[in-house]
Amino acid sequence: MEKYSQILSLGSGIAPFFPIPTQPSGVYLPFHVFLFLIRFPILLTVTLSYFLVLQWLPLGPLGKKACLWMILGVPSIWWIDLQIDGVKKGSLAKHHPTRLPQPFSLIASSLTSPIDALYLAAIFDPIFTASYPSTALVTQISLFQALLRALSYPKQDPPRNAHLTTLRNILQEHPNRVVVVFPECTTTNGRGILPFSPSLLTAPPTAKIFPVSLRYTPGDITTPIPGTYLSFLWTLLSKPTHCIRVRIAESVYNDSASATHIQEVLQSEDVGSSSDTLLGTDDGESKGLQEKSVLNRVAEALARLGRVKRVGLGVQEKKQFVDAWKVHRRR
Repeated sequence: MEKYSQILSLGSGIAPFFPIPTQPSGVYLPFHVFLFLIRFPILLTVTLSYFLVLQWLPLGPLGKKACLWMILGVPSIWWIDLQIDGVKKGSLAKHHPTRLPQPFSLIASSLTSPIDALYLAAIFDPIFTASYPSTALVTQISLFQALLRALSYPKQDPPRNAHLTTLRNILQEHPNRVVVVFPECTTTNGRGILPFSPSLLTAPPTAKIFPVSLRYTPGDITTPIPGTYLSFLWTLLSKPTHCIRVRIAESVYNDSASATHIQEVLQSEDVGSSSDTLLGTDDGESKGLQEKSVLNRVAEALARLGRVKRVGLGVQEKKQFVDAWKVHRRR
């Protein structure tokens, strides 16, 4: 395992897939157990009530957001440290129309925890998508699916029966909604930005792309290892409070040639058969300079907002790491 950790850290010295250890409870263990036992049934009740009943009722966006804030409130995720590029504190109202994601815009978000999707849903009521390293096409998913993906095994390719589409088509079908993209395709511990999926290249050139970085204090509620449901719930519910550090960069536009090319491909072929045409490559040889520039601008913005570096480790490397991690844990 030590040899493998050295491979992960080679070059940048960053290991983005290692779980962040939780601070030992020590003498506060009884208090943490008490918080967990009190909060868990409340969280379970509120969550099941929303996803099984309330989300299907005509509550409207404000009603749904209120329900989601109730879910966030159970583990005391109240303190939100929000900063926006080019906006001074206290002057957000003056810049609201241009500095925040609005209908017919995209959010390119970091992905470290199930809380990412929950917070974005509580603020923007967006449409969520799933991106894959091997294709520029995406699948539209629900909030619940977005939560589960943050705890799921990383996927290099979309499922065979997945309904693939482009970000352009989703925005055209829902012009009054914000669309969320997780271009890294899998979770990290928040200490690095992974190579991007080419899915952002299917965004229309007129849509704003807002890089959004979400980080947590303490950082142990990140879920870089899939399947850690119990440890995530314990860490989330046993701590008195959690803070979210939200940073929103200035918008980026997809001014690459592929913004037009991909749409022409989809108009000439059905989406399922064109997925092979829109495959990305690990070395990026199929991307032109304009395409690389768009992805680089968003990735650099996320790295700057999160005060981290970009790394060359992607989904394939994470799959290898997770397999090695499971073997190590069984010993």
